[in-house]
Amino acid sequence: MFELTAEEQLRTATDDDSVLVWAAQGFTGGARAWARGRAVAVASPALSGRDRIAVRGPVEDLLPLLDELLAFVGPSYRPFGDAGLLAELCARREGLELSGRFGWMQRTAAGLSPLDGVGAVGVGTVGTGAFAGRAAGEGVGGQGRAVAHWLAPGELDEAAELIDRHFPASHAHPHRPGVRAWAGVRDEAGRLTAVAADAWPAPAVGLLAGVVSDPVHGRGRGHAAAACRLVLDGILGRSPCAALMVDAWNEPAIGLYRRLGLEHRTLDAAAQR
Repeated sequence: MFELTAEEQLRTATDDDSVLVWAAQGFTGGARAWARGRAVAVASPALSGRDRIAVRGPVEDLLPLLDELLAFVGPSYRPFGDAGLLAELCARREGLELSGRFGWMQRTAAGLSPLDGVGAVGVGTVGTGAFAGRAAGEGVGGQGRAVAHWLAPGELDEAAELIDRHFPASHAHPHRPGVRAWAGVRDEAGRLTAVAADAWPAPAVGLLAGVVSDPVHGRGRGHAAAACRLVLDGILGRSPCAALMVDAWNEPAIGLYRRLGLEHRTLDAAAQR
């Protein structure tokens, strides 16, 4: 196998595959990529909460590449990639078994425009340091439309409480590293009812994560959609592609993300027995 050390090399070797380009994280944080024949694998530590290996290519090239790579990086790394490829890998490599299925959903900036029924977005700029937040009670716009804003540092503990109550399995969390910025929506009473994160960004692919909505005060009112839309606008203002990962069983979330213009791709993950 030979190592790919630049993002342009990786994008060329993978036909600009957003999964592998995102996994490389711009070759920061310890991520490394290798190729063998037409197969490519990207090993990235602590990526969205796990040590992961993104893979693609014909299985006859990928099998020996994965053998070498797993021996090098260790058993904590979990391969993931297109469902058909992972099924074939697990069938042909002893000790590797499927461990989960999820959706990878993505869209580009092309054609990005306001969508009916998904809520408005507040005005804010994502940068380094503090983010401009909207005062409590200003979360709903005219005619009851949900209005999202970038959360200020003083709102992050409240966001953490919302996530801990309603999505404790979220890898994106205000008290853990990996998130660039949080968007949120408040209802008429000033309650934080929905949040979404701009997390683990790569130069060419940004990730929407940590989407949580209060089931009593936020769900069904467009609050999560408005938070997601603000994050997507932020990502697509600086990167050509925005993506997210969603559980395969979560049809309501998949439907929301489709309405936001994201296309679905089925991925599987595997683990060593």
